[in-house]
Amino acid sequence: MKRVFHAIATYIKETDKFLWLYCLGLSGLSVLLLYSVYVNGFVNSPRIVIIQSAAIGLGIVAAIVISKIDYRLMASLWKIYVPLTVGLVLLTFTPLGISREGADDKAWISLGIVDLQPSELLKLAFVFTFAMHLSRVKEHINDMKTFLLLCVHGAIPTLLIVAQGDFGSALVFVCIMVFMLFSAGLSWKFIAVGVGAAVVAAPLVYFFVFQELHRQRLRILFNPELDPMGMGFQQMQGRTALGSGQLFGRGLFSNNLINIPELYNDFIFAYIGQTLGFVGCVAVALVLTLLCVKILMTGRMSKDPMGCYICVGIFSILLFQTVINIGMVLSVMPVIGVTLPFLSYGGTSVVTMYVSIGIVLSVYMNNRRRGMFDD
Repeated sequence: MKRVFHAIATYIKETDKFLWLYCLGLSGLSVLLLYSVYVNGFVNSPRIVIIQSAAIGLGIVAAIVISKIDYRLMASLWKIYVPLTVGLVLLTFTPLGISREGADDKAWISLGIVDLQPSELLKLAFVFTFAMHLSRVKEHINDMKTFLLLCVHGAIPTLLIVAQGDFGSALVFVCIMVFMLFSAGLSWKFIAVGVGAAVVAAPLVYFFVFQELHRQRLRILFNPELDPMGMGFQQMQGRTALGSGQLFGRGLFSNNLINIPELYNDFIFAYIGQTLGFVGCVAVALVLTLLCVKILMTGRMSKDPMGCYICVGIFSILLFQTVINIGMVLSVMPVIGVTLPFLSYGGTSVVTMYVSIGIVLSVYMNNRRRGMFDD
C-alpha cells in the first residue's frame, strides 16, 4: 500500500497540476449540466449522465497512463495506430457506419451501448504523424517540394473526412495543419498564397462540393428567418436561451428553462448561458482559454521540435472547437456539429480530449526530467 501512495505522490509531484485542475473542473461542470438536463426533463433517461461519467473516468485513466509514456515512443508507433484509425474511418462507409440523430453525415460506428466517432481518433494520429514530418523537414520547410508534400500529408485525412460529409471535423484537420505549419516557421509567402487559394476555392466549394443542405446552413447564418421552424430554429432558440439567463442565470434546476435541439451536445454553451448566466459563460470561456495557454506553454518548454509541434496541434484542436462551438451558439458561425471540449456530451469526444491531455502531459513530464531518449 505504501508503494501505491508513493507512486501517487510522485505522479502528483511530477505532473502539471494546473492542467489537471482545468480539465477536471470542466468535466465536473459537464456532469452537473447533464444531470440538470435530465432532472429538468429534456431527456427521458439518465443515460447521458452515466455515459459521460464513465467516459470521464476512462479518459482520466487513459491520460495518466499515456502521460507516463514518452511521446517520442508513441510517435514512433505510427505504423500501428495510423492503419487502425484510418481503417475505423473507412468502416463508416460500410453498413457498419451510422448517422446520428440531427446529423447529416455518416461518421459513427455503433458499438451497441455507445457509438464511436473514428475521426476523433484520426485527429490525434494526424497530430503525431504531422509533427514527425515537420520535425524531419524543419530546415527545408520553405522549399516548394517540402511544402507541397506537407500539404499532401494534410490533405489525405481531410479529404477522407470530407467524403464522410463531416465538414466540421474536416475543418479541424485544416486548422491543425495550418497552426503546426505556422509554428514550424513557414514563410509568410506560402501563407499568403494559401489564403489567396482559399479565397479562390471558396465559391467552388460552395457550389460544387457542398450539398444544398450545407449551402442552406450558410444562408441561414446571415438570415435565420429563411427557415425559422427548420434549420434556423436551433440557432434562434439557442440565442434566445443564451440571453435569457442574463447576468447570473436562471439556475441549474429551474422549471422554466428553454429547450433547444442538441442542448446537451453541440448547444451546451446555450444551456450554460440560461442556467449560469453571463458570469457562467465568461468563467467557462476563461478556463478553456487558460487550458489553451497552458498547452502552448508546455510546447514552448519542450526541448525538441516534435514535442512543440504536438502541443501546437492539440492546442489547435481545442481552440478551433471552442471558437466554432461558441460561434454557433452566438449565430456568428454556421451549425457544423462541433462539440465544446470537455463539456458537450459524447463518449468518444471526452475520451479523446483526455488522451490529448495525456499526450501534452507526456511532453511536460519528459521535458522536466532526463528522458529515455536522451543520450
